[in-house]
Amino acid sequence: MQYLIPLPNAITLADTSTRYPAPLEGAISIPDPSLLFEAQWLQRALAQTGRTYTIQLSQAGAHIHLGYADGAGPQSYTLTVDEDIVIRGGDAAGVFYGCCTLRQLVLGEPDGLPVMTIEDAPAYAHRGYMLDISRDRVPTLEMLYQLVDELSALKYNQLQLYIEHTFEFPGHRVAWQHASPLTGEDVLLLDAYCKQRHVELTPNQNSLGHMERFLKHEPYRWMAESPQGFEGPDGAWRGPSTLNPLLPDSLTFVRGLYDSLLPYYSSTQFNVGCDEPWELGRGKSKDAVAERGGRVYLDWILALHKDVTGRGRTMMFWGDIILHYPELVPELPKDVIVMEWGYEASHPFDENCAKYAAAGVPFYVCPGVSSWNSLVGRSREAKGNIMRAALDGKKHGAVGLLVTDWGDRGHFQPWPVSYIGMAYAAAMAWSASEERQPALNAGLDIHVYHDAAREMAAIADDLASVYLKVGPAQINGQVLAYALEWTPENFRAKLKRFEAWGGHEADITPDNLRAVIQLIDSITARIDRTRMSRPDAALIRAEWTTAAHLLRHGAKWLLYLQGETDNAPADLLAEIDSLIMQQRQNWLARSRPGGLDDSIRRLEPLRAVYAEAIKQASAIDPLGPAGMD
Repeated sequence: MQYLIPLPNAITLADTSTRYPAPLEGAISIPDPSLLFEAQWLQRALAQTGRTYTIQLSQAGAHIHLGYADGAGPQSYTLTVDEDIVIRGGDAAGVFYGCCTLRQLVLGEPDGLPVMTIEDAPAYAHRGYMLDISRDRVPTLEMLYQLVDELSALKYNQLQLYIEHTFEFPGHRVAWQHASPLTGEDVLLLDAYCKQRHVELTPNQNSLGHMERFLKHEPYRWMAESPQGFEGPDGAWRGPSTLNPLLPDSLTFVRGLYDSLLPYYSSTQFNVGCDEPWELGRGKSKDAVAERGGRVYLDWILALHKDVTGRGRTMMFWGDIILHYPELVPELPKDVIVMEWGYEASHPFDENCAKYAAAGVPFYVCPGVSSWNSLVGRSREAKGNIMRAALDGKKHGAVGLLVTDWGDRGHFQPWPVSYIGMAYAAAMAWSASEERQPALNAGLDIHVYHDAAREMAAIADDLASVYLKVGPAQINGQVLAYALEWTPENFRAKLKRFEAWGGHEADITPDNLRAVIQLIDSITARIDRTRMSRPDAALIRAEWTTAAHLLRHGAKWLLYLQGETDNAPADLLAEIDSLIMQQRQNWLARSRPGGLDDSIRRLEPLRAVYAEAIKQASAIDPLGPAGMD
C-alpha cells in the first residue's frame, strides 16, 4: 500500500486472504449533520468509481460508518475494514482525512480491501501550499477550486495565494488593470470552498520588496527606495521594486492594501511577505542602514506586526533578511511566525531553524516544488529540498510546513509540473519521516493523474530529471529554460553567472545538447501511451508536450548561439511561433488572460534574432528558401 499519499503512520493487516470489495450500492452512516459534508465528499468520490451510496443517520444497513472518537487528537483518525468500514476521527477534519485514505484504498485495491486497521495523525498541524499568482499567471476561479480539491485530497490544510498586485484593490487600478486580478467576490467564494474542505485560505500580500508592479507607475514611484531603478542580483538593470521603509507614507500605503484585502479572508493568519527587498540600504535608506544596520528592517517588521495584531491576526513573514542579523532574531515578537525558506536540497534548514528555536520564535519551514524557471520541473532537487525541510523543521519544533510554487520569469510552467513536489510535500508534511516514503509515481498515477496505463508519472519524473543532463543542478531553475531569454550578446556572461552560483560548469557542448534533444523526444513520445480518465486529460497531455518542446527549443537555441547549423532560422522561428500559440491555448484553459502577453513577451528577443537572420539571408539570396513566400 505504498501508493497511499500521504503514507499513514500505522497499517495493521489482520487478514490479507479475505477481501471486502466496497459494494456498488450502499449507505454511509453519520451520527449527526455535523459530518454531512464529509459524507457527501466520500459519496462523490465513490461515485467516481461507479458506486452509488446514500447518506443516513442510522447505522442499520449501512456499509460505511463515519463518526467521532472520544479523546482522539485533532486531525487524527482510525480506519477499520472488516465486514463494514468504520472511520472515527478526533474531529471533523480527522474524519475527512480518513475518507481521503479510504478513497485512495478503493482506487488502489480494485479486488477489494483486506481486513485491516489504520491509525493515523499528522506530524505537522499546519500543512500549507503557496501558489504564486502575481508573476503574470492568475488562475481562473474554477482552476482554484480544482487546486483546493487536489490539495485537500492529499490532506493539505492551508492555501496561500501570493499577491503583489493581483487583487482588485480600490483606488489602484493602474497597477492591476491588465492583470485579470482576483476580486473580493472571488476570495469570498474560494474562502468558503476551502473551509468546507478543512483548508484555511491564508492571505499573503507582499509588503516591502517585490512591489515593482506598483512602483513602476508615477503615482507610486516616489515611495520607492531607489526610484530610478537598480542593478539586480542577476546583473541586469531593474525598475524600482522596494518601498522606502523610512517613509511614513509607505506604511500608510501598505495599510491601505490590507484594509482592502483582509476583510475577505476568514483566516486569523496573514503572511506579509517582506522577502528580497533588493535595494534596501542602497537607496534612500543607505545612511540609515549604514548607521543602524538590520534595525531598519526590524523596525518595518515591528510596525507591520503592530498593525496586523491590531486587526486580530497572527503575522507571518519571510525570514531571509532577518537571518542576516541573527543578533536581532531574539527581539522578534513571540507571536510572530517566521517563514524559513530555501529551494535547494543544500539549503541550511538545520542551522537556520536552530536560531529561531533558540530565540523562542515560532517558525514554518518553506521548501519549494522546484517547478519555476524549469518549464518541466526538477524532481530530485524538489524531493531533497522538501525532505530536508520536513526533517530539520520537525527536529527544531517548526509549527508548520508551507511548500511554495513560484512563477518567476513569466510562470511558463503549466500546473501539472507541480504535482511531483505537491505530492511529495504532502507526504513529508504528514509523516516527517525518512522511512515512511510513498511509492510516489504509483500514487500519482492512481490518485492524481488517474492513468490506467501507469505511464504519466514516470514521464513527468523523467522530464523533471533532464536538468541533470546539463547542470548546474542548484540554480533555482535549469539552463535550458533560462536560455530562452538569453541573447547572442549576453549568453556567455549569463551562463558563467549560473555556473558560479551552481558550483560547476554546465555541459552545453553541441554533442550533449543534441543528446538532450533526443532524450526529450524519446520521453515525450510516450505521452500518447497514457490512459488518463481525468476530464482534463487531453489538456494535461498538451501541457506536458508544450513544456517539453519549449525545453527542447532551449537546447536548439543554445546550439544556434554557438554557431551550430542544425536548424535554419526560418525553421526555428516557425517552431517557436507554433509553441507560443500552443502555450497561449494551454494557459487560457486554466488561467485568466491578464499577464499572458507579458509572459510571452519574454520570448521576443529570441524571435527577433531569428527574424533578423532570415532578413539578412533574404538580402543575400532573395530567391533562396529564407526569402521565398
